[in-house]
Amino acid sequence: MSGAGGAAARMLIRASGGAPVDTGRLPAREAARRELSKGAYHQDDPNLLQRGLDHLWTWFGDVISAASVAAPGGAAGLIVLLLIVIALAAALWWRLGTPQPGSRSADALFAHGPRSTADHRAAAEAHAAAGRWNQAVQERMRAIVRALEERALLDIRPGRTADEAAAEAGLVLPPYDARLRAAARLFDDVTYGGRSAAQASYLELLDLDLAIESAAPELSGAREGAAG
Repeated sequence: MSGAGGAAARMLIRASGGAPVDTGRLPAREAARRELSKGAYHQDDPNLLQRGLDHLWTWFGDVISAASVAAPGGAAGLIVLLLIVIALAAALWWRLGTPQPGSRSADALFAHGPRSTADHRAAAEAHAAAGRWNQAVQERMRAIVRALEERALLDIRPGRTADEAAAEAGLVLPPYDARLRAAARLFDDVTYGGRSAAQASYLELLDLDLAIESAAPELSGAREGAAG
């Protein structure tokens, strides 16, 4: 007998004063089990975390092995597939930007309570002077929509989104429809899409704000759009 079982047997012999102990198989097994359960035999055993990590790495290795067998070209084919997936994920992240919580369509244009057109324009100019183009774009877009509301060209609706405001404004100002929709897309990209605005983007919105400030509305087009 060798190992832990032998040690248990020698303990039984010593306990009997050196004389062999005539013990049945089952009682001997139980005695050996009790002896081996003592802490002295388990001091070097891995802890629960180590055992869990060992099982995890074993499972991960089994998954990789199975995938490499199933993939065309074996392990090399699996590596190529993983690289393709990583490249696609990177391309999507670059194209769509960092995901932001919540839905774009559910976010209101005016999220911080009512302010006047003058207030939004002053805030936009302050941000632009400091080179904060994201905030400057946001405030200039809000100024454009608030100005249309103050002129009664748009109904005052606190929950309106930038896209909705641009679509409605395009009905009363058809010559500016495309520019208004582009401004709304820029606002959404900056506010919810993780994009960074540039000075040129802000200047486009500034030019649009100045252009439509005195633009004559086409109310018949608005009525036809509302009726449709």
